[in-house]
Amino acid sequence: MKATVADIARSCGLSTATVDRVLNNRPGASAANRQRVMEAAKQLGYLPVVDQVTLPSRPAHLEFFLPIGSNAFMMDLANHIEDYAARLPLVASCRIHKLAGISPNALQAAVENLSLKANGVGVIAVDHPRTRNILREIVEAGIRLVTLVSDVPGAPRSAYVGVDNRVAGRTAALLMGRFLGGRSGHLAMVVGSRSYRGHEEREMGFRSVLSEEFPNLTVTSAVEINDEPDISYTATMKALHNEPELLGIYCVGAGRSGVAKALLEAKPQRKPVFICHDLTRATRGYLVNDLLDVVIDQNARLIAEQSVIRLLGSIASSAPYLTRKFIEPRLIFKENVPVQ
Repeated sequence: MKATVADIARSCGLSTATVDRVLNNRPGASAANRQRVMEAAKQLGYLPVVDQVTLPSRPAHLEFFLPIGSNAFMMDLANHIEDYAARLPLVASCRIHKLAGISPNALQAAVENLSLKANGVGVIAVDHPRTRNILREIVEAGIRLVTLVSDVPGAPRSAYVGVDNRVAGRTAALLMGRFLGGRSGHLAMVVGSRSYRGHEEREMGFRSVLSEEFPNLTVTSAVEINDEPDISYTATMKALHNEPELLGIYCVGAGRSGVAKALLEAKPQRKPVFICHDLTRATRGYLVNDLLDVVIDQNARLIAEQSVIRLLGSIASSAPYLTRKFIEPRLIFKENVPVQ
């Protein structure tokens, strides 16, 4: 027989009114009493559990702040979040805020529209003092927070949902070195935005493995394109012109379409090894047409599902942080492109 509010009240020695306030996330209960109630509810099996994450007893209102722009991965992520949240009875509402850019100003403007009913917020943001302050104010208002894709560890978030980006960058370098089979020469790097901690970590990881294992490969061009395909196109064309024997191109963030366009137009005698992140409709096409060699995919669907689950779990938990668990990246070649 399932436990009741009365059972929880007896277990923790509090009134049913206090238990009801805690379970419904209403004010009027101290932090100590909230912890006692949630622990008793967990022990009695009152709270639902998914993937070992305890979920709240009442439906929650979730909001996500995503700098979508023209980024195909961000679009896919937003669609997966909305689809998954719509199928969960414990999500009362799910709202996606499309940020006007990646700057703290864009996030601040969007947060002004945060609903008073919001229980949890998911965000993709740059690691900047103003951003950290915005996120701190959200949490101080009693709202749980998770960061997605690129972490902001200085913010009081309950969890980070995404891959270990330094490992992802190291993986890209290992693949690049193995593809090139001991050849010596130059590489180009297209960096989305170093304002994203995730992009900065990928670049650091990539350079580290080159230094450790492939000193015969040198990055001679590293352009920050702020996720603009036109800039990545221009940068790639310049790199191909300056380095006719360019061995490889690593695209750290967005801007993949600009690299692909340059490769198609320049038609180098020997195509550089091309490695990028995120499986989208476009990168699927690049793979099967031998323009792209491998995608290091962070799995938009899984990040979407885990971000919703982690938000619900943080709302139910009395602890400020959930157990850290990275998404494992997938290596996608043209022979193992998954069905959409």
